[in-house]
Amino acid sequence: MEASVEELKQRARAMWAAGNFDEISNSIPEVGITVVDRLAIEPGMTVLDVACGTGNATIPAAVAGGRCIGLDLTPELFEHGRRHAAEAGVEIEWSEGDAEALPFASGSFDRVISTFGVMFAPRHEVAAAELARVVSPGGTIGLSCWTPEGTVGQMFKLVASSAPQPRSSAPPATLWGEEEYVRGLLEPHGLEVSCERQLAGFRAPTIEALFERLETNFGPWKMAQAALGDRWSELRGPLFDLYASASQPVEPSGIASFSEYLLVIARKPV
Repeated sequence: MEASVEELKQRARAMWAAGNFDEISNSIPEVGITVVDRLAIEPGMTVLDVACGTGNATIPAAVAGGRCIGLDLTPELFEHGRRHAAEAGVEIEWSEGDAEALPFASGSFDRVISTFGVMFAPRHEVAAAELARVVSPGGTIGLSCWTPEGTVGQMFKLVASSAPQPRSSAPPATLWGEEEYVRGLLEPHGLEVSCERQLAGFRAPTIEALFERLETNFGPWKMAQAALGDRWSELRGPLFDLYASASQPVEPSGIASFSEYLLVIARKPV
């Protein structure tokens, strides 16, 4: 029996609440900073971070002077976000909500951002329409989305092929990382879209330490471990090899395992 949209969302909420996503998000802090920098957020701008997680982009946007709301389907993540915001000396409104039904009036935000978040909404066209709806005329949307070819994209494919998944008609999340596809989602709403490929480096002292962090804290892996039981050991080797093959030494000491993502900038004409 095919899973309903609501069942997929409940599964997604449980998945991202499993483990400790903050440990993963903290491995790639530069992505949120990159998106915020590209959107040229200025003091007083209204900013919405959709599927904000623990605030990887929300907090840099607030530091830049934005009046920020971080929205996520998984409110368990807000505890970490509030702590990071306090440490950064910024105030952010945290709101539980659905990327496919944003609880805001049309044209409410000067900037709308999402770093590896909105791509996981099951109905891509619905989520894209909501992003376009809430951004103001003259405003800009900034997204980072894992590409299918990158390390993370390959990882999701590997996990999905090995761990039992509910039957679903939802398209793969990594389609958001294909330029032609994401243009097809956003341009029909009148948005002017530009895309470029970037690399995110997951940093750790060693590749073994990085793998342990993922295995201990990454929600999708925790769900796969629960589903596979003793068979998880069969998936560990290929996953380790995947991340190891993408890693290289970085200064001052340690390694980074790199994964490609698509940086999407979409402007709404005045």
